[in-house]
Amino acid sequence: MSHNKEIIIKTESIRLSQFLKLANAVQDGVEAKFCIQDGEVLVNGEIDTRRGRKLRCGDLVEFAGRIYKVSSDD
Repeated sequence: MSHNKEIIIKTESIRLSQFLKLANAVQDGVEAKFCIQDGEVLVNGEIDTRRGRKLRCGDLVEFAGRIYKVSSDD
């Protein structure tokens, strides 16, 4: 598993599909939708198939062999 990559969000929360785009883990929302629906994305160690899943600071998203940590610029 690759090292954690911190992704800064400027809001209190972000939708899972938006987060994958922000992290450059997917090219667009369509790709995000299918990866999430197919169970390829883990949130805090568990598969989550909801595109609208709200992520907050400290959450870990695992996808395609990488781990992304949701962070804020505070």
